[in-house]
Amino acid sequence: MDRKARGALLKEIVLRFLIGGAAVSAFAALGNLFKPKSFAGLFGAAPSVALATLLLTVFHDGKRFAASEARFMMAGAAAFFVYTAVVSWLLMRFKRPALAVTILAAPVWFGVAFGLCFLFSEAWQ
Repeated sequence: MDRKARGALLKEIVLRFLIGGAAVSAFAALGNLFKPKSFAGLFGAAPSVALATLLLTVFHDGKRFAASEARFMMAGAAAFFVYTAVVSWLLMRFKRPALAVTILAAPVWFGVAFGLCFLFSEAWQ
C-alpha cells in the first residue's frame, strides 16, 4: 500500500471514529430520556453505527449504493425483531434457559434475514 492510499485509509478511519462517536453520544443522550435506563443501550449502539456507516457510504460510494445498504439494514432489523419475538415467546412458554433458547433460535434470525434480503434484492433490480 503506497503512502497516498494509507493516508486516505487513515482519513476514513478518523472520519468513521468522529462520526460514530458523535452519533453514539447523541443516541445515548436520547436513551437517557427513557425509563428504564436499560433502553440507553438500545439507542446507543446499533442505530448510531448504522447511521455513521450510511453517511460514509454516501460519501464513498454514492446515494444509490447507500440506499441499497439501507434496505438490507432494514431487513436485518426486521429479522432481529422476529427473532426477539420468537425468543421471548419460547422463554415465557417453555421456561428454558435463556442461553439455550437464544442459540437454538438463531436460525430464525438468519432465515428471516436472508429471506428478506433475497426479496429485497429481487424486488429492487
